Amino acid sequence: MSNDYNGFSLASIAHLPKGRSRSISAENPNGAPGSGGKEASGLGAGRKGRPCLILKPGERVTIAEIDGPGVIQSMWMTFPQKSSKGYYAPSDLVLRMYWDHEETPSVEAPLGDFFCNGFGARYNVNSLPIVVNPVGGMNCYFPMPFRRKAVITVESEHAAELMFFYQINYMLVDELPEDTGYFHAQWRREHDFTPGNDFTIIDNVRGRGKYVGTFLAWTALGRYWWGEGEVKFYMDGDTEYPTICGTGVEDYFGGAWGFTEVENGMRIEQIYNTPYLGYPYYATVDKTMSEYTSPDSVPMHGLYRWHIADPILFEQQLRVTVQKIGNDGLRLYERIDDIASVAYWYQTEPHAPFPTLPSAEARWPR
Repeated sequence: MSNDYNGFSLASIAHLPKGRSRSISAENPNGAPGSGGKEASGLGAGRKGRPCLILKPGERVTIAEIDGPGVIQSMWMTFPQKSSKGYYAPSDLVLRMYWDHEETPSVEAPLGDFFCNGFGARYNVNSLPIVVNPVGGMNCYFPMPFRRKAVITVESEHAAELMFFYQINYMLVDELPEDTGYFHAQWRREHDFTPGNDFTIIDNVRGRGKYVGTFLAWTALGRYWWGEGEVKFYMDGDTEYPTICGTGVEDYFGGAWGFTEVENGMRIEQIYNTPYLGYPYYATVDKTMSEYTSPDSVPMHGLYRWHIADPILFEQQLRVTVQKIGNDGLRLYERIDDIASVAYWYQTEPHAPFPTLPSAEARWPR
């Protein structure tokens, strides 16, 4: 079987692969053939009778359980961004994915952050593998192959019930190529405010694999330029110094000179979205705020970088870090910013267990 199930190239669009298309949603929770949309509404049978789930506080729901071999090709999800009992639903919902009967997840992240929506906020993202459209339609196009079983769960740590809409499209196949890797994604946030300590995006990755993406939710806790730090990839025996070292945060995300241009005599942040890299979110006001509080906020910067055309290959191990270095126009200096991240990669299984995911409150933005 060829690898053209990945969906990222038009070159093979006319090829007819051997497979069977299926889709899971609240209207067809098992993806069974001829079983979609059976529930009845006030309009009658098959007329949008079960479009969503109701997630209860503390509940973990299995939204997909698929026997393989197969490939998840796309996912769409949406839900209210806040309720009368909480403002950070994107941080309060946790997305997990398990491949081939593994006991620990290969994907574990707050649902918003997985879709590059950090800070418990909602904003549009227009990239190749992750797209967030008005008003909160979250889409993922990373192919996710599995040989025996795929299980996807959503856990709610939100204080109120939430409507949850979703659709997972996949293809069942007879076999997968021998060199097919498994999709992984991991969220991290460090409360380490020691000057000179780098932020760890990912660590303890063991096995052969391909690093394919980074999302950073960078909260600037001091004035002046925050993005002088270098992104570093330590792989396959690297110790003190990495094999791959960039030139700065804005450079890694494809920008330059601090993301700003002069408008009316002031330097103004320029957000952007491209297929492979972007800076879709900049805010100094709290867009999730209560009506009873001021909207003032520390500066928040959301950035993504997809290594699709230039994946980072490793044979045995991988660690990725970013420095917290600033520039006040006169000098470089060490910063103590608050950073959260999602790392995305493919690898052989088994994977090393992830660090314990912090509580919902510990994931909330400043």
